[in-house]
Amino acid sequence: MEEKHYGLISSTFSLHPKCILQRIDQMKCLLILLLVSLVFVGCSSSIVGEAKVIRVIDGDTIEIEGGIRVRYIGIDTPEVYPQTEYYGSEASAKNRELVEGQMIILEKDTTDKDRYGRLLRYVWVDDVFVNAELVRLGYAEARAYPPDTKYQDIFSRLEGEAREAGLGLWHY
Repeated sequence: MEEKHYGLISSTFSLHPKCILQRIDQMKCLLILLLVSLVFVGCSSSIVGEAKVIRVIDGDTIEIEGGIRVRYIGIDTPEVYPQTEYYGSEASAKNRELVEGQMIILEKDTTDKDRYGRLLRYVWVDDVFVNAELVRLGYAEARAYPPDTKYQDIFSRLEGEAREAGLGLWHY
C-alpha cells in the first residue's frame, strides 16, 4: 500500500475495490460536510462582526472605524441635532458611556442600511445588548421599523417596565 496525502487528509490508499469504495464514501461525507458548512455560514449568521466605536453621534447612532455610521435597530432616542429634545442629552451621554471607544459586535436583521446610508444593526458590548439597555433604563423608546423586528417584543416589554418604574424619559 502506498501513503497518499490529500491536503489535510492523509490515509492509506489501495487499488483494491473495497478500499476504493471506502475512499469514495469518505470523500462523499467530506463533500456533504463542506456543503452543509457553507450553507450554514452563508445563511444562518446575522452577526456582521466586530468594530471599534470612534464616536457617539446621539442616543441611537454611532460612528465606527472607517467613518461608518450605525443606527440602532428597534429603538428611538430623543434628538440632539438640530435642536435638543427632552432627554436627548441624557440619552446621548448614556450611549457614550456604554459604547464610546469600545469594541462592539454588530448584528444585522433584515435591512442593511437606512435611507441615509447608515448601517442598521443591533449592538453588543461584551454581554450587554446596547439597544435593549437603552430602553430598559428609559433612555429610548421601543420603535418597530419593519421588517427589522427580531427583538421588538423584548424592547416593548422593557419599555413597559421602564414606564412603570418612571425611569428616564418616563420620569415626569
